[in-house]
Amino acid sequence: MTPLEFRETVPALESDAYLNWGAGGPSPRRVVDAANASLEHHEYSAPTDEGMYPAAFEVYDEARAAVASLLGATAEEIALTDSTTDGINRVAGAIDWGEGDIVVRTDLEHSAGILPWQRLEREHGLDVRVLETEGGRLDLEAVKSAVDGATLVCVSSLTWTHGTRLPVEKVVDVARDAGALVLVDAVQAPGQVPIDVREWGADVVVGAGHKWLCGPFGSGFLYVRDGVVDERDLVPPAIGYRSVVDENAVEYRYETGARRFEVATASPAPYAGLTAAVSCFEDVGVETVEDRICALTDRLKSGLSEERLLSPRSFESGLVTIAVDDPEATVERLAAQGIVVRSLPRPEAIRASVHAFNSRGDVDALLEALRG
Repeated sequence: MTPLEFRETVPALESDAYLNWGAGGPSPRRVVDAANASLEHHEYSAPTDEGMYPAAFEVYDEARAAVASLLGATAEEIALTDSTTDGINRVAGAIDWGEGDIVVRTDLEHSAGILPWQRLEREHGLDVRVLETEGGRLDLEAVKSAVDGATLVCVSSLTWTHGTRLPVEKVVDVARDAGALVLVDAVQAPGQVPIDVREWGADVVVGAGHKWLCGPFGSGFLYVRDGVVDERDLVPPAIGYRSVVDENAVEYRYETGARRFEVATASPAPYAGLTAAVSCFEDVGVETVEDRICALTDRLKSGLSEERLLSPRSFESGLVTIAVDDPEATVERLAAQGIVVRSLPRPEAIRASVHAFNSRGDVDALLEALRG
């Protein structure tokens, strides 16, 4: 399937120029059909066939396998969550924090990578160290200074503010030398660039299918490196029958790895949609997707001055940040012209998220509207 053939299967792309994939990716019919079919089977057939719980468990298994293939992990290292924020909170709640424990994050994190640590700072007296950056770039020397004595480092693989790729592997090396756990917010990566969690070496990677993968809302996932649960004695804050080896045992025992972060009954529909979304992405091909995003973002950037372009001139991702005088008013003006982008709280800018499924016409329409 070519990117433009994929585009034809996404109803939301039939008219407007949608350039907001970094917030939410509209699904193709195949994904919605898979989610609907799963729900119908679960509610109509499964009760008197294999059973509603076995039917759901089969969908969970398929989704874990699909995500594992996408990330270069094993299915045993994947837990299913609701979202990136949900995944980060599950990990944050699994650590036995004490007053003065140190968390290091960048000033480029989304609220998902900020609020959990702020809460722990308020409630447990954590020391949250914020790495200041410039132009979406991270200074490794500053990382080395900040991680001394740290318990955890939280870093994004692709920054939502600038679209820059942060040096995850190098951050992991520095953090590991300091004895810190590394949590990577990778939500902007799946569906637009290749991911290999083995190369990163991170302990935990969080993501979701509802952005660049074009999956449904509610299709989050969490990678937990094999062995890290025991190394760090991670005990989730919530427990349920999916968290433990035997829910009917006299003495409960948590699952040994990522599965301990799953808790209880969840609708199989979002995860059936996630599996279908990963399949669609694989049908198009990760290299094809990345190459086309590169070409389209180059086209967009070539029409922007140095003063307006806040993202790197060379390709790093499909996230392109553009300085404007009044971001919210600009978003509204563009929306009135059928062009969907978003404003950012920082810097003072709008962000266009360009996917392989956009057209040259979408990019040209945005450039023309910005000139007007």
